[in-house]
Amino acid sequence: MSRAFDAIIIGAGQAGPPLAGRLTAAGMTVALVERHFLGGTCVNTGCMPTKTLVASARVAHQARCAADYGVVLDGEVAIDLPRVMARAHKVTETSRGNLESWLAGMDRLTLLRGHARFEGPGTLSVNGDAITAPRIFLNVGGRARVPEDMPGVGNVDYLTNTSILQLTRLPEHLAIIGGSYIGLEYAQMFRRFGSDITIVERQPHLISREDEDISEALRNLLEAEGINIRTNAECIAFARDGNGVRVSVDCSAGDREIAASHVLLAVGRRPNTDDLGLERAGVRTDGHGYIVVDDTLATNVPGIWAMGDCNGRGAFTHTAYNDFEIIAANLLDGAQRRVSARVPCYGLFTDPPLGRVGMSDTQALASGKRLSVSKRPMTRVGRAVERGETQGFMKVVADADTHRILGAAILGVGGDEAIHGLIDLINADQPFDTLKWAVPIHPTVSELLPTLVGDLKPR
Repeated sequence: MSRAFDAIIIGAGQAGPPLAGRLTAAGMTVALVERHFLGGTCVNTGCMPTKTLVASARVAHQARCAADYGVVLDGEVAIDLPRVMARAHKVTETSRGNLESWLAGMDRLTLLRGHARFEGPGTLSVNGDAITAPRIFLNVGGRARVPEDMPGVGNVDYLTNTSILQLTRLPEHLAIIGGSYIGLEYAQMFRRFGSDITIVERQPHLISREDEDISEALRNLLEAEGINIRTNAECIAFARDGNGVRVSVDCSAGDREIAASHVLLAVGRRPNTDDLGLERAGVRTDGHGYIVVDDTLATNVPGIWAMGDCNGRGAFTHTAYNDFEIIAANLLDGAQRRVSARVPCYGLFTDPPLGRVGMSDTQALASGKRLSVSKRPMTRVGRAVERGETQGFMKVVADADTHRILGAAILGVGGDEAIHGLIDLINADQPFDTLKWAVPIHPTVSELLPTLVGDLKPR
């Protein structure tokens, strides 16, 4: 026996539920299948709980620095990790509960709990029952990658971005394997909670996709907080060491072994596509398991689309949601929206944060365009000086001929918010001259943007 629907959505992450809302509002019957928690990575193990933890870590850091601001606190600043984690879990549970309530009240929606697998191009099985639809949308997300090329990893206990949220005792010494976005956020967070931290990164620089000046500035501010950073780490290996883990590294400098109480693997993500039965539907994947999609997010099989982390076209909450917007607009509104029209932007939520949009300096140089560049230290930003948080800088690179901004970065207080002035300018396809004559509010970080673009000069 099989049940027929107008559409099937596999996965209740950022793109799935809003797409269900649009499709059901258009009169379609929809099955939304989820094998675990509603909300996907962002709600359960990503943005929401981690940024809640970042907030707790910042409060602890500010309390320790209170005397610098003329505020006297008696006694030592202590961390109650179970209460910290309970607060993060409460944020997740509230968001997940709100999503449950919304979906429960959605007409023409059937929420199925279980693991969906393809039986053919238009048929899936869930808990042994068959469901069919002419439109199938894959929103299955991803999970932490476990590096099989690191000897001994299977013989030791390790944490991932999921299991670390279940800690109830602070690690004495947390070794973080991977110096990119997830690794850096957890490094600073747990250092501020009171753990010793060592970051181990294979590449010569942290967050290697960023320009070297950003990488070095982040390294300096993390090291200033007492975080040990080991780059150029080759031949990373693990072995049990009593109740802890001994991490072997072959670096250009420093000890060859790190004795850690805990290890966090933060070496990237992999898509949850290996147990979907995609081969039975004929859906093509690439060498890393990501579902291959075209510029409209359609797969090679008519009637099947892929959204979010599993398609390799963004891997951010905001890009996953935009995937939903693109698909819904094209299917229901007669639009012709494309992924290639999306302006790439993202943030790194260390303290201070990094806001990024468009090309890096390296990418801009490789474009062959005539460039204009501008860079300002945060020491020249009134808001940063007033708050005593002057680490970082802001910079922008533009096309010298068209006066269009190609890319920008703000590493500093409020950088994750202030970057949106430049994101909006790029999305509106306006020349940077437009921003030069804006009158922003004082005292803010954004008030420096007109000055920043006003100082653009040929490279």
